[in-house]
Amino acid sequence: MKFTVDNALSPLVAEGLRRAGHDAVHGRDYGMQAAADEDIFERAARDSGTLLALRQETKPSVILFRRPSQRRPETQTALLLANLPNVTDVLEQGGVVVFEEGRIRIRPLPIVSKP
Repeated sequence: MKFTVDNALSPLVAEGLRRAGHDAVHGRDYGMQAAADEDIFERAARDSGTLLALRQETKPSVILFRRPSQRRPETQTALLLANLPNVTDVLEQGGVVVFEEGRIRIRPLPIVSKP
C-alpha cells in the first residue's frame, strides 16, 4: 500500500511503514515540512493519480489519529499496521479511517451530507 504521511506526524511513521514493506513517504521527503494540508493532499493525489483515476475517486483516502494516548510514532505505526488488514478495503476504495480512544471509525468516500 502507498502512504503519504502528513507533517503533523513524525517521519518515523513513514520509516516504520517502509520497514513493513509499504511505499511510504513523509511530507519532509518532498521538502514540504511547512506545507498546508491542502498542498499535502494535492501531492498525495498527484502521486496516486493513475490509481485514483482508475477508481474514479477525486480524493486520496485519509487516516487520522485522534488518540491522545497514542502520540508516539512507533505506537502510531504499530496501531496502523495491526489494523491495516481490517481497513485495507475501504482505503483502497476511498475512505477516511479515524483511530480514536477505544474505537476505529470508517467512512467511505465521498462523504455526503444527509438532508
